[in-house]
Order: sequence, then structure tokens, then C-alpha cells
Amino acid sequence: MKLLVIILNKTDVLDYLLEGLSAAGIKGATIIESSGMAMTLSRLDSSFLSASIRGLFSGDEDNRTILSVIKNNQLDTARKIVYNTVGDLSQPNTGIMFTVPLDFVEGTVKKHIDKTKAKPKDTPEENEKNVS
Repeated sequence: MKLLVIILNKTDVLDYLLEGLSAAGIKGATIIESSGMAMTLSRLDSSFLSASIRGLFSGDEDNRTILSVIKNNQLDTARKIVYNTVGDLSQPNTGIMFTVPLDFVEGTVKKHIDKTKAKPKDTPEENEKNVS
């Protein structure tokens, strides 16, 4: 599994992007309001940005960071949806996308349990004892 991270500058396409991911079977994501360093510096009276550069970032538009745990085989599909919705990420002011490999994931899939056949689950403490 992977953590898919999309930092979306084109926030006007957020709904379309989420709908596309959901339709492709990527059902869960967390969306965080975020702001890039250049945007944050432009709001400050910072000597790091000249007046001409500061003018490029004069809007109040921030970005959204989308976090989603995906299966390895969903990455190509997710990338296609992002490119079809957002456009070429190599272009300025579109976004950034990357993944991080995950070695442990819990709580992403809710399985239906037949209570007539289910046994009580081990507690995490019992599982740790069984590992050693």
C-alpha cells in the first residue's frame, strides 16, 4: 500500500478530482487546507520576496493537500485521473503528486462480520505476546 499525496493548487477542480478518484474505487481521502511557502511569505512583510515577485502571489487562493491510502495497483489509475482533471503537473501552479510506501495500515477497510460466526478479536497486547 501507498500514501498518495496530492498538493492541489488548482482548487477549482477539487470536486471533479475527488469524484473521479471515487468512481475509480479510491474511496477514502483526507483533504487539508494548506498553503505553500511562497504564498505564506507573500503575506508577510518579508524581505525574501521582492515587490515584483510578491505581486504574483497577491491572491488569497491557498491549496488543498489530499491524503489517500491506496493499493499499489491503484497508482496508475490515480495518476491518470489527476492528469485528466488537473492537467500536466510539470506546469506552474497546478500541483505536486507523490507517494510514500506504507509498511503498516490499519482502519482503512471496514469488513462486514457475521456475528454468529465471529470470534472475539485478540487485543493488541495479546498480539504482541504472540509475536515474540
